[in-house]
Amino acid sequence: MQQRLYPLGQQDFPGIINEGRVYVDKTMHAHRLITTNKYYFLSRPRRFGKSLFVSMLETIFLGKQELFKGMYIYDKWPFEVYPIIKISFSNIGYRTMGLLNAISTELLSIAKTHQISLESKETDIGNALKELIIQLQNKYQKNVVILIEEYDKPLIDYLDKANLHKALENRDILKSFYSVLKDADPYLKLVFITGVSKFSKVSIFSDLNNLTDLSLDLAYNEICGISQRELEDNFTEELKIYDKEKIRKWYNGYRFHTKGETVYNPYSLLSFFVKSGDYQNFWYTTGTPTFLMKMCREQHLYKFEEISINQDELGNFDIENPKDHSHIVSNWIPNHQK
Repeated sequence: MQQRLYPLGQQDFPGIINEGRVYVDKTMHAHRLITTNKYYFLSRPRRFGKSLFVSMLETIFLGKQELFKGMYIYDKWPFEVYPIIKISFSNIGYRTMGLLNAISTELLSIAKTHQISLESKETDIGNALKELIIQLQNKYQKNVVILIEEYDKPLIDYLDKANLHKALENRDILKSFYSVLKDADPYLKLVFITGVSKFSKVSIFSDLNNLTDLSLDLAYNEICGISQRELEDNFTEELKIYDKEKIRKWYNGYRFHTKGETVYNPYSLLSFFVKSGDYQNFWYTTGTPTFLMKMCREQHLYKFEEISINQDELGNFDIENPKDHSHIVSNWIPNHQK
């Protein structure tokens, strides 16, 4: 088999395409959501392709049609250029400078990139965000696209008992930050927010009552991850070498709707091909959050197949009452590892 380039650990859509790396086309899901609604939230486990999907959305709204040649969306979208506010909470340095200062610094950096001056106080991040949105819309005469990655990272990092006060403090900061989005509606084209869990009492879920949660939506069950059909269509040469059924048993164990098809974890699957067919628990060794393991130990959770919850419980993680959140664990660990 000719050596193929796999995008293992790569989250930059243009880079993957320009380097000729394998890309499983997810633009049908992108087209559906950008032509249907305006506000979205998506929860998926870490290392599951959320950042790559966000990068793909960003590329669409940067108007780079040439990178989508041969993909579903290529001739179905006008590919106009829109102003974009993109923030990844994994990369803004809130641990060293504090969340408030980190967000303020990020907003000022985005404003500087567009040669915009913000008059809002640095500590007033809500008004600073709204001001940035309005100024971008006025400058480019296009509504603004907002892409937020790992919105819950500043909460998850402090869920242990000793630092719970920090999680509560960060929750209040995030509430003030997101609270302006509803009033900024006339200036917005799209708001797409990702995370690994859905926390209650954070204003994106209370103030933005028109936010569409895709996490458990059957139509978006395969928005991230790789389906069996996608595996067979995109990795035909690999499947001539490796045992398809054994690959399925190892890496196909995620489902985000009871009627949905199970999907492969993309990081595990690509790692398997990169390692020339070495069967390992790749996701578990690289993507399991520390707090997940702490929660398992504190709640004595060892038999995950016995966990049964409903949809409301899965979407209601309360920081102030983290005693019974086995549903978070159940959602993050694939069937073959439960």
